[in-house]
Amino acid sequence: MTVAEPIAARSKKTGIPHRIANWLETHWVAPAYAGWLLLTLAIFFFAAATNTMAGWLYVISGVSFALLGTAAVLPVRSLQDLQVQRTPIEPVSAGEDLTLDLAIANQTAKPKTLVQVEDLIPFVLGKPVRCAIEEIPPHGIHHWVYYYPTQRRGIYRWHEVQLRSATPLGLFWCRRSRQVPAMALVYPQVLPLSHCPLVDRMGQEDSLLVHSDRRAEMATEGITRTVRPYRYGDPTRLIHWRSSARFGELRVRELEVSTGGQEVIIALDSGSSWNLEDFEAAVIAAASLYCYAERSQLNVRLWTAGTGLVHGNNRVLEALAATQASEEQASVGEPPFLPLIWLTQNSASLNQLPRGSRWVFWPSESQKAPVNQDFRGLEIQADKPLQLQLQSSEG
Repeated sequence: MTVAEPIAARSKKTGIPHRIANWLETHWVAPAYAGWLLLTLAIFFFAAATNTMAGWLYVISGVSFALLGTAAVLPVRSLQDLQVQRTPIEPVSAGEDLTLDLAIANQTAKPKTLVQVEDLIPFVLGKPVRCAIEEIPPHGIHHWVYYYPTQRRGIYRWHEVQLRSATPLGLFWCRRSRQVPAMALVYPQVLPLSHCPLVDRMGQEDSLLVHSDRRAEMATEGITRTVRPYRYGDPTRLIHWRSSARFGELRVRELEVSTGGQEVIIALDSGSSWNLEDFEAAVIAAASLYCYAERSQLNVRLWTAGTGLVHGNNRVLEALAATQASEEQASVGEPPFLPLIWLTQNSASLNQLPRGSRWVFWPSESQKAPVNQDFRGLEIQADKPLQLQLQSSEG
């Protein structure tokens, strides 16, 4: 998803009268409906007084103009000494609510009443949110905390909070902006994988660091760490028959696998063209695989075309929040020539992977997964849950 910046003319009408009113409201004051009505009546009474020379008409028109002048000045003064500060926004995952906290401070010795606050969040995130404040006490602070739902990952930035008031008479509106920078990190959704053969079997074959060019047979080597119930897709050579006979169900050995320092590298092919929905699913898969590997205490790193190799939970999730399809490749160049889990929609790239790699492929009308026995992986089907497919055995 593209990093979002707010647009100043958000959902604004382009008519000339509206633009004039908007300019008056942001630079001085703009009459409300009642203000236009009173101004019309004041002009009418003044014209009638001029024609009839009636003193009481002059009084009515004079009082009306005095009210209009007072109503035009007070909203501007009401907003002058209001300051706005924002608490840093905590990152959330897509589908969770952002918590936004604004503090509006009254720095004067008089209370501020009837103030409307509008937080101009980016239009790609949603509509702006407004809050009406009845009163801010002298030298007091009003905290406005609200929760905003998120639907898609991304890094969202905006800078503007608008204060608006027509106090005390409601005849003129005045709006002033405050620059309050904000950045909201919305991480991709992380699927709670209970197991993942795609990650579990990495390093059990073709370990370049330890075995060079001969195949490792890690499935029958190593020290047994524990015995667990059999899961669909587990190799039969790992079945511990003695424990299976004792418990009356199949039990499988989990081995202490030594990969000689080999890493698990999850590589997202973000430099290629993607279908938008498939790319979002690939980002979710990359985040889920990384978090699963990290929970399994594996040495795992993420590669994208825009960032290169990164590691660390927060840094990886931030990179995945910002990545987008067909992004320019960073100066770090191609992925390291080491066994990796390659997430792509480019079928041609599946034949160029390092030995011992796995792939996750999203087919399209023009891209089909090639039949290649050298590399094993998963072909994602759009009509099936992604979590169940990531937990299934490789094809």
